[in-house]
Amino acid sequence: MSLPFAVVVVLLVLLAGSLYAAAEADPYKILGVTRSASQAEIKKVYKRLAKEWHPDKNKSPEAEDMFIKITKSYEILSNEEKRSTYDRYGQTDDTQPYSQYRHRHSNFDFDEAFFNFPFNKNSRDFADSKYALHFDQYVNNVVPGSFKRPYLVKITSDWCFSCIHIEPVWKEVVQEMETLGVGIGVVDVGYERRLANYLGAHRTPSILGVINGKVTFFHYAVAKELLKQFVEDLLPQRLVEKVTDKNQLEFLNSWQEINKPHVLLFDQVPAVPLLFKLTAFAYKDYLQFGYVDQGISDTANLLKQFNINTYAPTMLVFKENIDKPADIIQAKGMKKQIIDEFVSNNKFLLVPRLVNQKLFDELCPVKQFHRRRKYCVLLMTSDEESFSHGNQAFLSFASTNTREVLRFAYVYQRHQQPLCDVLTQSKETPWFSQVVILERRNAAGKTLYKPVTAWNGSEEDQQALVDELERLQKDPSILNYDATLPELNNEFASMFIIRWIYSSYDYLTEVVDNILHNNWREMMPLVSLIFSALFILFGTVVIQAFSDSSEDKQTKPKGKDGLKTENGPPKKSFVEVTELTDITYTSNLVRLRPGHMNVVLVLTHASKNILLSKFAKEVYSFTGSVTLHFSFLNMDKHSEWMHSLLEYAQDALRRDAHDDHQAANRRADYTGYVMALNGHKKYLCLFKPVYTGEDPDAKSSEDESGAGMGGAATVSSRSRPGSRDDHAPPRRSNRSRSVSTLHIHHKLDRLGLWMERLMEGTLPRYYVPAWPGLDKITPGK
Repeated sequence: MSLPFAVVVVLLVLLAGSLYAAAEADPYKILGVTRSASQAEIKKVYKRLAKEWHPDKNKSPEAEDMFIKITKSYEILSNEEKRSTYDRYGQTDDTQPYSQYRHRHSNFDFDEAFFNFPFNKNSRDFADSKYALHFDQYVNNVVPGSFKRPYLVKITSDWCFSCIHIEPVWKEVVQEMETLGVGIGVVDVGYERRLANYLGAHRTPSILGVINGKVTFFHYAVAKELLKQFVEDLLPQRLVEKVTDKNQLEFLNSWQEINKPHVLLFDQVPAVPLLFKLTAFAYKDYLQFGYVDQGISDTANLLKQFNINTYAPTMLVFKENIDKPADIIQAKGMKKQIIDEFVSNNKFLLVPRLVNQKLFDELCPVKQFHRRRKYCVLLMTSDEESFSHGNQAFLSFASTNTREVLRFAYVYQRHQQPLCDVLTQSKETPWFSQVVILERRNAAGKTLYKPVTAWNGSEEDQQALVDELERLQKDPSILNYDATLPELNNEFASMFIIRWIYSSYDYLTEVVDNILHNNWREMMPLVSLIFSALFILFGTVVIQAFSDSSEDKQTKPKGKDGLKTENGPPKKSFVEVTELTDITYTSNLVRLRPGHMNVVLVLTHASKNILLSKFAKEVYSFTGSVTLHFSFLNMDKHSEWMHSLLEYAQDALRRDAHDDHQAANRRADYTGYVMALNGHKKYLCLFKPVYTGEDPDAKSSEDESGAGMGGAATVSSRSRPGSRDDHAPPRRSNRSRSVSTLHIHHKLDRLGLWMERLMEGTLPRYYVPAWPGLDKITPGK
């Protein structure tokens, strides 16, 4: 009986586990909403829970897992299709246990697709889950944070057997690098395929570094020393300068030029410690860092001058006084927390110069609470030699200040002229050094201030400033002026050409790195781009060569016959005629350049071939003019536009009284009309076809060829509704076709004379208030 009992117990345990997993994955229970909850209610609950359980705000150990569950539950319930599937079947692809997201990539990956089953619930290492990165977290946290510290990111996946071999080294490196301040991240391809593609990581395992928003892949054997060197190589060059007795003064004396304090680390190792380099990178905007190797003879005078104890690392901070350090720290175990606290307390000079808005915001923050108010004592001066005495006196005055509520700073007028103009607008002599006390009220620039005195460093000026500061401590309302300060100029902003050179260097470095290390799958976009560019270049050269040779062949005979235009550009060997449609309407008419005209032929489907051929012959001699453009308008499509346009040219459309009946029958027939449209000056000149009455037999050969092209005209005229002449005798059909073709062909007989008058400017003009829109298309009849 013991064996069946054991089997029953095991089955009960498995059943309970499955029920627990199902309950744990129930999105309704996770969000705490009913199955009838609306989308608005679900969204409201999700926002509240996401804010409550976000790992950046909730430090609970289960906060990350709970936040993942909340997010996945909202993804299911906010999608009507997924929600309906879950309501029907109790699960979707997204309701597997939340520690195991199913990977939905279209390509088949044997490692992941074959082994990625729901029973693999605890496959992820607990240490990796602590550093798991999601796409939003990478974009919002890692990328901005990479400007202060480098990140080391591992790309892995469940059941990646190669990943198992690097785990011991990875854990050891993570434990050491994290204590130094390096950011750590893990991207599981099965859960974060989008982020892996964004990073360009197509293989597992992969290790990459992120610094200043740039991604760099690690291409060497996974060893502790190589990974440490990889992190060190990510950092910019010359973060820390090697300081000896020879360059000591040059290093410390640059405080005024770069407007930063200087930090010196004394240690006995020849190479700069990685911890110190990481600190220098984190505070590169505030301090200049130097390293002194105690083990070489070239630093003996430095050790003696500052009385350095060689048995423990020592860190000194120098500000305006380069002979005496402003602060000192010495400890055998120099930890990151100690260094960060020491450096952050000495980020600014005693009297820093305001060189950009960021520094101004930190030195003189906006007032938030009464107890946190800060007053800025600002000296507006110049860097000329005549102002040096007053500047030194202001520095001496500020060095005796002990009140935390006061901050001293100065600006050079020639660099920050807009700021000085606002603060000295009530002064008659604004080019003398002046001291102003100010308090910032909001981020928009509103400031209360009071000019104290014209400053030259005398005892009277110093006493006046002391009196005003004592009055300010008792009564802040003495700041009786208000102004809106402009944003400060960035005096240290690099030139465009320098930024362009750095960007080009980074791009070329990345390309070379891709060529040397990446596989062909990753290189295909670059290779495709290079081959496309070469193909386009080669094709352009070949086409240009053939076109040049053909043009030479065509122009040589013309040169012999003397058919060259002496003035202006040469005539084309063809007439370029474009159709005026609603697509070409704006460029060919409305926005036509001043002085240009568009000569438009009006035709129909039936008369198109005949009229275009005749039109090209008549206007060919005028193609040498660059101000003329030639188009045609199809009446079968745009008859309404013609009616509305010719309302402004009624004088040109009047007929004789005895021809009223014929005019009524042909009022809508504008076939063969030619309009010269001036889009800029908004006027038109009109050509009306006039039949010359020549004997049709006189041009039998020409008209026979025209009849061959004008077959469509005969079909159009005979295919009216109700016609029974479809089987008429061929002789009658050919005769009617010939007469119709001759009539259409002669409509443009005098167009050449009209074009000459157009070029002379003697034609009457009909002005149009506004060009009618060409958006009404008449259906084909």
